[in-house]
Amino acid sequence: MTIDIARPAALARAATHRTAMVTIGAVLGVALLVLLSSLIGVHMLAPSDLWGAVSSFDPTDDAHLLLLNRRIPRAVLSVLVGAALGAAGVVMQALTRNPIAEPGLLGVNAGAAVAVAVSIAVLGIVTPMAYFAAALIGAACAGLLVMMLGGVRRGSDPVRLVLAGAALSVVLGALAQVVIVNGDDMVFDRFRAWAVGSLAGRDADVLWPAALMIGAGVLIAVGLSRSLNALSLGVETARSLGARPAFVWGCAGLAVVVLSGGATAAAGPIAFVGLTAPYAARRVVGSDYRRMLPVAMLLGAALVLIADILGRVVAPPGEVGVGIMVAILGGPFFVALVRRRRVDPL
Repeated sequence: MTIDIARPAALARAATHRTAMVTIGAVLGVALLVLLSSLIGVHMLAPSDLWGAVSSFDPTDDAHLLLLNRRIPRAVLSVLVGAALGAAGVVMQALTRNPIAEPGLLGVNAGAAVAVAVSIAVLGIVTPMAYFAAALIGAACAGLLVMMLGGVRRGSDPVRLVLAGAALSVVLGALAQVVIVNGDDMVFDRFRAWAVGSLAGRDADVLWPAALMIGAGVLIAVGLSRSLNALSLGVETARSLGARPAFVWGCAGLAVVVLSGGATAAAGPIAFVGLTAPYAARRVVGSDYRRMLPVAMLLGAALVLIADILGRVVAPPGEVGVGIMVAILGGPFFVALVRRRRVDPL
């Protein structure tokens, strides 16, 4: 019996080539969507306006001011939020060993919601930057508390982590409802505007801190990708390959908190992106986390961009929040994926 040692190498080359082609196509698609996001809205702009704003900015030109102060930062923030949720979903699925897990399982959304609700009711916050700061603090505290309760540092029972996240999410969600119900109409209206998930009104004040936080989370996730592959083979096998399970699980939980917390703080709670993008990426490029991560980030960015663009054109002169549009788009897409193929455990 002969062993064809060339076959695994050929399969690896084919997988790498497929990933490269998918990544290039996704990058081009995201770039086109960024261009469309910059031009489409209540006030439709021409590509020449965008080129003029970038190459020779005129502070007296309303189109240039709109592009540089609103449209371009909003498009870039859409990319960051979608990429962060896609990356967080990949790491969360690896952390829980569940191919349909999503970042909200760590209680990040619930923590952000209760922090925003309390800040509106007590402090009267009204600006996007104030919402960002409050949501970020709440998301970080909730995520870290879930990690402590779930025993991530021991890295032995992902089920305990999920249960801790679900329990804390219920408690925090109830607390947020208590604050909102007992507040006045102003509190309810402001919280509702944040809770639907929206990129409207976000400018550079929110963009830069979100970019720094999400960038840090992406670096952690990329650094963990090889170790996550080892842990997918089992704890004992991972140890034999030099991985430290407790350390890897702890860092993975931290990456999810940083990525999902930054995205939620910037745009409010957005569902389905952290679940659908990694699932689709796995179907396209396989279960190697080094390949899944960039593809899921690009797919997540594309989904948020599409949702944000459609939200601006379906109900003019108003707009539908990106969180609502993502749910409308992502829900049926994910249901179709699940019905089409059997969901295999990791």
